[in-house]
Amino acid sequence: MTGTAGESPVCAVVGVGPGNGAALARCFAAAGYAVALIARSTEFSAELAGQLENAKAYACDIADAVAVAGVFRSIREELGEVDVLIMNAGTGAWGSIEHVSAAQFEAAWRTSALGTFLASQQVIPAMKQSGQGTIIVIGATASLRGVPNTAAVAPAKAAQRILAESMARTLGPSGIHVAVLILDGVVDIPATRGYFADKPDDYFIRPAAVAEAALTLSRQDRSAWSFQTELRPFGEKW
Repeated sequence: MTGTAGESPVCAVVGVGPGNGAALARCFAAAGYAVALIARSTEFSAELAGQLENAKAYACDIADAVAVAGVFRSIREELGEVDVLIMNAGTGAWGSIEHVSAAQFEAAWRTSALGTFLASQQVIPAMKQSGQGTIIVIGATASLRGVPNTAAVAPAKAAQRILAESMARTLGPSGIHVAVLILDGVVDIPATRGYFADKPDDYFIRPAAVAEAALTLSRQDRSAWSFQTELRPFGEKW
């Protein structure tokens, strides 16, 4: 990491792995942001931070209120106040109501909904004071529909989307743009490539394209803000 706190706008990406999280970090770093890479561990994110001009990796369980407060305090001290918060973290066991445990159900909700709640609370005061800021939630098909085998995932992502909508209506007049990017398709990462080995390239959503969409949202004129934007490959059935 290079640079000094306050010299560059700050983007905090929550949930940094080799897919969307890494792409978001690279995209905003290239756009001139200091980037805080937040994940449960820094095993991957620290290496990525070393490849970027002005970035730092932070370990945090986004569902732990004390840990979240501590990590955002560190970000403020080391990078500056957060201008763009991107909630990319998500977890959840796939299965029906008959196969998902109560613990798995709660874990999915804690990461997606509670995590968004806790992280947003940390950045809203400074955004309100400056009269501007962006909070972007990376959603999924499960944010909109409870398809089979999403008994844990869909309630968590739907709660996250509804929270974001409430935030958008409340915070918009203060200059804070809250938006949701719904990824309706399969994200192109090594794991999904292996699982869908017979699918062509245009079957997948490219993480770099997701990141560009997020950057565009962060730059929207406040006279024409988007709240919910759906991203899907042109061949995806919907």
